[in-house]
Amino acid sequence: MTNQITCFKAYDARGRVPDELNDDIVYRIGRAYAAFVQPRKVVVGHDIRLSSPGLTEALAHALMDSGVDVYDIGLCGTEQVYFATFHAGMDGGIMVTASHNPPDYNGLKFVREDSRPLSRDSGLQDIRRLAEENQFADVTDRGQRHALDVDDAYIEHLFGYVDRKLLKPLKIVVNAGNGGAGAIVDRLETQLPFEFIKLQHAPDGRFPNGVPNPLLPENRSVTADSVREHGANLGIAWDGDFDRCFLFNERGEFVDGYYIVGLLAQAMLSRSAGEAIVHDPRLTWNSIEVIEAHGGTPVQSVSGHAFMKQKMREVNAIYGGEMSAHHFFRDFAYCDSGMIPWLLVTQIMCVEGKSLTELVGERQRKYPISGEINRKVDDVQATIARIEAEYADRAKHLDHSDGLGMEFDEWRFNIRGSNTEPLIRLNVESRGDPDQVQRATAELLALIEQS
Repeated sequence: MTNQITCFKAYDARGRVPDELNDDIVYRIGRAYAAFVQPRKVVVGHDIRLSSPGLTEALAHALMDSGVDVYDIGLCGTEQVYFATFHAGMDGGIMVTASHNPPDYNGLKFVREDSRPLSRDSGLQDIRRLAEENQFADVTDRGQRHALDVDDAYIEHLFGYVDRKLLKPLKIVVNAGNGGAGAIVDRLETQLPFEFIKLQHAPDGRFPNGVPNPLLPENRSVTADSVREHGANLGIAWDGDFDRCFLFNERGEFVDGYYIVGLLAQAMLSRSAGEAIVHDPRLTWNSIEVIEAHGGTPVQSVSGHAFMKQKMREVNAIYGGEMSAHHFFRDFAYCDSGMIPWLLVTQIMCVEGKSLTELVGERQRKYPISGEINRKVDDVQATIARIEAEYADRAKHLDHSDGLGMEFDEWRFNIRGSNTEPLIRLNVESRGDPDQVQRATAELLALIEQS
């Protein structure tokens, strides 16, 4: 029997239960985390998946068997583990979740002190090696388990990003996707002037309405239709562990996260001028232009939440945003939140008296995009190399920091392998010409599909 553990990804562990992730594997990973990080106190929380409570038990026992005190915050979102870790001064935190993966998957997201990320470049491979070796020292003083309640402090922290006196009545469709976001919306609702129309609100780890992943176009219609039906000002949908939120305008149209990055960058720079803002390399022109126009410094990072957080710490960025709807805030220990972004957007709408369409419409027209397109290929690197060879003579700029980015006078693209799935991901944008986006996308997809 092999000790190989196959569920480790670029910045978390994630796999099918029980083949790739089960109580034994989670126990070994928990022991390995303790051996590598050497913590005294660790926060543990879990999402709504049916397998999560059992895996959390295995994780807690592993940590306690390593002499670590476990502070269990129970059913929660990933950002609540982040918050509890930095707010309560813990030495680390682990969230049991598989985010937007199918119901038979689960996983682990790790942070250390101050909610600093662990990724393939900062310890995750060491934890994997230790878990596979499965040789752990006995401890004389077993750790203790404590319940920890930081909900009130977390809600208070969220409200620290907005001035509630500036908020006006809005009608908002909220779709929790039967994940964990509904409970937080209920807590916030009592202190907001908004009317919420609630969809798929009750947490249900069976995901009776499908896996909550609003990046999939087929998952958007229920939110979009409800916005139109109720004449709502805004629609919001979350993934299962609600570390990402997705927005729909008053017409029920999905607003790509790329444009929300620009909107939030502008908002954060209006509060604190001259700051650094971190963005990912997949779509860049709009973000760079907005950041520079408002006195900020754009800084590019490799895609992925652990890498974005690390880059933000390096440059002390006030905010960072990925087009995939991860939004990071310095005052949130540089971590991502699925609650702070929509609170900020509603305040911008109320203060400026504008709809979301009016706030981002000009940017959408100036920099039209393809939307992220995913394809399965036999060999990601060979595919990327073939595309680079095809365009090398024409490109004005090449970027190999994260897959392949190529820029031309009027359009650009990025193509990269997924960090979490066996896919190649393509993004195309242009300077004001949606037809150019369509032509370039079709040409690139034809090259991809030759593999």
